[in-house]
Amino acid sequence: MVWEIHIFPANKTVFSLNTYTNVMNTGPSNAFIAASWIALLTGLLFYIVGLWNAGTMNLSEKGYYFTLLMYGLFSAVSLQKTVRDRLENIPVTNIYYGLSWFSTLLAIVLLTVGLWNAALSLSEKGFYGMSFILSLFAAIAVQKNTRDSMDAAAHSTSDH
Repeated sequence: MVWEIHIFPANKTVFSLNTYTNVMNTGPSNAFIAASWIALLTGLLFYIVGLWNAGTMNLSEKGYYFTLLMYGLFSAVSLQKTVRDRLENIPVTNIYYGLSWFSTLLAIVLLTVGLWNAALSLSEKGFYGMSFILSLFAAIAVQKNTRDSMDAAAHSTSDH
């Protein structure tokens, strides 16, 4: 973290803590990287195994839920990237930023509507919902770790 002093008109001095800047540029810890990958693989594995073993579910329903998982993962990673790009002052068009938010929310809404109308027990619905959300969260964490690791590597090579 870096302390910054901002001087404003009328001789007002404001101190702020810039939490985004990391002086050491060490990147994410190996434990966090491993935990993120384990969470992603666990969410994906349980969701897909659940679909595979869903005996009463039609093949078209299984395809719908699998497609939602893939769409949700892509949209969540895309959203994380656009948010991070904007934080780093990398240009992102408003339409792509909006589409990323819309797609992520749409994937969650479509899963919710599908599970609400599915002829599954409440425990199965909860299982799919939790596996889906775990997968989305973990995909965001894995993407963030990848980008942080790349940034840390770039800073370490530029320091030498």
